[in-house]
Amino acid sequence: MTVVHNIAKAVWPHHLIWSECNLIIFLTFIFLYFTAGSSRIIMDTPHDCKSVEEIKDALQNNNQALAIAKIQEYLDRQNNIPLNIAITGETGSGKSTFINAFRGIKDGDAGAAPTGVRETTKKPTPYPHPNYPNVTLDVGFEKFDFFIILSDTRFRENDVKLAREVQRMKKKFYFVRSKIDNDYELRNAVRGSPQVFLVSSFELHLHDFSLLTETLERELPEHKRNALLFAMPNISQQIINKKKEAFQAKIKWYASLSAVGAAVPVPGLSIAVDAPLLAGVVTQYVFGFGLDRPSLKRLAEITGVPFDDLMTVIISPLAARKNNR
Repeated sequence: MTVVHNIAKAVWPHHLIWSECNLIIFLTFIFLYFTAGSSRIIMDTPHDCKSVEEIKDALQNNNQALAIAKIQEYLDRQNNIPLNIAITGETGSGKSTFINAFRGIKDGDAGAAPTGVRETTKKPTPYPHPNYPNVTLDVGFEKFDFFIILSDTRFRENDVKLAREVQRMKKKFYFVRSKIDNDYELRNAVRGSPQVFLVSSFELHLHDFSLLTETLERELPEHKRNALLFAMPNISQQIINKKKEAFQAKIKWYASLSAVGAAVPVPGLSIAVDAPLLAGVVTQYVFGFGLDRPSLKRLAEITGVPFDDLMTVIISPLAARKNNR
């Protein structure tokens, strides 16, 4: 600790009085200094770099309240990065069922896209993710981050025309064959095309859904990848591990928020910061990993494991037992 004190005093602004609170702030400052160049943190926009500089300036000027506000502002912005996905295709291609499956809800549930034999989605209609409203799946043709073009059996002339229009707009598009539950021979027919994916909306863990999500994640701008990742259904160990890494990368920022709050000499402020912060972070984990009741019920239906058996392994009081959303 003596070595840390000596280094801190050497680089800390001389007009500030050194104290244990300054040590906490200094360590937070050092974290931000080295984090700014870390590939683990999303820092690819000028606005993000500006935010980190503002936090560092606030800490250097001993303005803990401003630093707390800036860290919280940064986290809120990262949690609300918009991602708009266009879902389009011919009548009866399974657009609504795909939208519902991607968002982890069943056909007929509250907020589900309407399904039916006739065309039920003629108008561009936004369908926000139930747990991540910044991620929206739309049926229509406007300005989106990328397009998913669905077909039930084969792609038609209108699909090709749409793909060309999307290319003209310099947007990414992906062909998805959606109704393959009873037609496994389609896989051989499209094996040579890397941008065509076979997806069963009723069994996302089969076929190419994981490959589709990997491709989307790889080709999205870096600052939007987590928005897609957190909204993905937990259908594979790979997706779960990626979510774990993304959540772990954010822990440093929440720890910094807690540390700076502890350094402010106001009685009770540290608890006031930590209590809702901890509850909020754990709640993110609950919904991110599908530990809320609706997600567990859907998991029970998909896997055949009784819901009560899944509930027995829940430990956190903030998970399914206490959360009825």
